[in-house]
Amino acid sequence: MLTEKARIAVLVSGGGTNLQALIDAQSSGKLRSGEIVFVVSNKADAYAVQRARRAGIETMVITGSKATFESALISTLYRHEIDIIILAGFMQILSPRLISEYPGRILNVHPSLIPSFCGEGFYGLKVHEAALARGVKVTGATVHIVNEIPDGGPILLQKAVEVDPDDTPETLQRRVMEKAEWILLPQAAELLSKQVLDEKERQYD
Repeated sequence: MLTEKARIAVLVSGGGTNLQALIDAQSSGKLRSGEIVFVVSNKADAYAVQRARRAGIETMVITGSKATFESALISTLYRHEIDIIILAGFMQILSPRLISEYPGRILNVHPSLIPSFCGEGFYGLKVHEAALARGVKVTGATVHIVNEIPDGGPILLQKAVEVDPDDTPETLQRRVMEKAEWILLPQAAELLSKQVLDEKERQYD
């Protein structure tokens, strides 16, 4: 019987609210099959890095071109024996090379009900601006496995959030985070972590 946890690396670019939701889930025991052991940012001033350091999680900032970032990242992930990568507000599309190194092991949370308002160009407030411009009454968030198609990988979890008549992109963004993203991402992290541990268990049987 394996007692270890799946080793998780989280990639960040900004404030780190989704990272904080994962850290909180780990502290409360909701994320019990996996452990966040490493946080990597492609932005030197990302506040998410401070959140990770406060939680005692090792961090690294890698700046430069996408190719430079990914080459350094891959070697670092191997060195830390990472099982799962979680994109938490990471504002860069991963290359096929990186995705192929972790097939089925990369999670992303997107602030809409995929397939609505997703794909290249739909990120951050742009998603919520598009939802309001279209006049939808319900939006939400989706956690999916990352593949070579932006926001095109298999869907793991979705949660709907109502749109209020007086919403702005900012108020809608906040509600989607609070009522969907911060709930779904830790749940998906636990699901995938348990799956990884089960696969390891079968290898030892």
